Amino acid sequence: MSSPTTTTSSVQAVDPAAKPTRRTFTNEYRNKIIDEYAQAPHGEKSAVLRREGLYQSQLREWVQARKGKDPGGRSSRSRESGGDAARRENERLTRENARLAKQLTQTEAALEIMGKLHVLLESVSESTGTSTSPKKP
Repeated sequence: MSSPTTTTSSVQAVDPAAKPTRRTFTNEYRNKIIDEYAQAPHGEKSAVLRREGLYQSQLREWVQARKGKDPGGRSSRSRESGGDAARRENERLTRENARLAKQLTQTEAALEIMGKLHVLLESVSESTGTSTSPKKP
């Protein structure tokens, strides 16, 4: 029994759901929508968002980004966040390093004192004739 041969190269499976693409918005569009939303009466603000297919949280982020921009057009928060975070981390590590160095110095001094005290107590013990190990009854 021979099986019929089929050519799969001519029949391609087509995905009915196209891959979604992320929408991008220009600054001009964002500013236009922010202004339109701000000027809309109380009951019509949501209509602006529905018409444009936007969420109120998106609009809030756009407003915050627009308020935080410097004259160059770059967001001051994003520009400074990397360098500012690195600087703060560096300062924190420097403080921690100084604290640990101080703690190490204190510990070494305490160990030196304990060593000297041990030698002193042994010499006192030997001079009085008492043994260093306690006797059990």
